[in-house]
Amino acid sequence: MLLALTLTTFMAAASAPTPLYAVYQGYWGFSSSVLTAIFAVYAVSLLMALLTVGSLSDHVGRRPVILGAIALETVAMAIFASADGVPALVVARVLQGFATGAASGALGAGLLDADRTRGPLINSVAPALGLAAGGLGSSLFVQYLPAPTRTVFVVLIVAFVLQGVAILLLPESAGRRAGALASLRPHVSVPAGARRVLLMVTPITVAGWALGGFYLSLGPSLARGVTGSTSILVGGLLVFALTFSGTVAILAMRAVPALRTMRVASVLLALGVIVTLLGVNTGSGVLFFTGTVVAGLGFGTGFQGAARTLLPAAAPHERAGLMAAFYIVSYLAMSIPATAAGIAAGHLSLTELTTYYGIVLVVLALAALAGTFLVRDRLPETARPA
Repeated sequence: MLLALTLTTFMAAASAPTPLYAVYQGYWGFSSSVLTAIFAVYAVSLLMALLTVGSLSDHVGRRPVILGAIALETVAMAIFASADGVPALVVARVLQGFATGAASGALGAGLLDADRTRGPLINSVAPALGLAAGGLGSSLFVQYLPAPTRTVFVVLIVAFVLQGVAILLLPESAGRRAGALASLRPHVSVPAGARRVLLMVTPITVAGWALGGFYLSLGPSLARGVTGSTSILVGGLLVFALTFSGTVAILAMRAVPALRTMRVASVLLALGVIVTLLGVNTGSGVLFFTGTVVAGLGFGTGFQGAARTLLPAAAPHERAGLMAAFYIVSYLAMSIPATAAGIAAGHLSLTELTTYYGIVLVVLALAALAGTFLVRDRLPETARPA
């Protein structure tokens, strides 16, 4: 329970700055391209942590890596709380991304150590639930409590300190073994038998994570434009609608065969984005939020389906490198399209930008749907529907 709570807190901290971006823009007057760059450095830093220290806890133990990540995350929260400009936000996001990546690997492994049956499900649900709680909770803090750019980070600092003390009291679940330095070398490989499957799951992976990146960076600004509300809470509700519906989808589809899950995800994501675009272009908040919920169901289902389709395509000793490649695709999809959208925001209205962005996501989702039929006969038996 403690490890699951800690993982959820890390992800809540990751989405906590999202509702604050509008406040920061009002204070310091930076552009949408700068906003998305602040967001993107987090994803890149997290990816670097996964590729370098992601398996370090297998060699030095879970507790040292988790405690080190908590210490680094606490420093990042303190920088957020005292930020006086864009450079401080960038530094905080870089440190936060690396801390989250390091913690994700160790906490995920610790959850599997504790419970091999429920560990995989908790590893899927906790991050999505944390993102939902962080986005909504932060917006509530900003809306109703004093010192909007500080209070939420002070609360998170207290939470991380308490969790760090509690983890000190936990027994170590992994013994030490040689190879710690060698494990820091990034290792990415795609086995020949998995290349076609990785290619097939890439469209839905890119579509889902690109959608998440857009919502976590420009989503609050878009929500205020569609609804006409100036409340910070609207942006937090938008993030919550996307990520919490993703959590529900992961739970609901956990027993459905992976390939069928992929097909459902593709349809839901395409349909959700289309409804969202209708809401954006007609100024309907109801359609906008309804489409977001449906797209969130597709996002959560797609991530789960892609991972469950991909893993059986590799032998056990090949899976670490294959999953590293999968995460590279995921986090680059979360950061690069959102950054490009931020740059394009200087030349297009937010409505036009969202429309073009959404059309690309729909095309990717439909390509993913077609791909599940084109390569079905070449998938490993364990990835096929029963």
